[in-house]
Amino acid sequence: MKASQKKIVVNQMKTEFRAISENERLARTLVCALLAPLDVTVDELADVRCAVSEAVTNSIVHGYGGGCADRTVYILTTLYADRSVKIVIRDRGVGIADVDAAMEPLFTTDKSGERSGMGFAIMKTFMDSVRVRSTPGLGTTVELKKTFAPLAAQETAEDVQTQTLFAEERAQEAFV
Repeated sequence: MKASQKKIVVNQMKTEFRAISENERLARTLVCALLAPLDVTVDELADVRCAVSEAVTNSIVHGYGGGCADRTVYILTTLYADRSVKIVIRDRGVGIADVDAAMEPLFTTDKSGERSGMGFAIMKTFMDSVRVRSTPGLGTTVELKKTFAPLAAQETAEDVQTQTLFAEERAQEAFV
């Protein structure tokens, strides 16, 4: 895609939650629920679930030192008409001093030996793109991108948009 072309956003979700391990499941569930109108495969859904889980776990365990009920993890998930998703997970934790080193398999700052240092490697395995920005003392932002397999020939991007609008209407009705 050319830089001058903008991707068409069909849905977006912004959420934040307390940085406690119980909310890792919440993050996975919310992101995957937003993907439902795209009719992704079970394998694609599992890939996204795993990558989101790893990123959120990193925020809670490493960014906030094991979790803090008074700290927050932020997620922005954007679905595009071309059947792609961008998930941005951000914390305001301790940050990462050397992002390149942290992205290497088996790298960990965990001295207890309980963490494997495979989080970023797992994210890179399951997503098309993983980008990490971090500033020590200010926090870390992880951007995950994935494009899903094309729908069956009879379905079009317009069908996806229609399904998304229908899902949005049902969600709004649930809050009334």
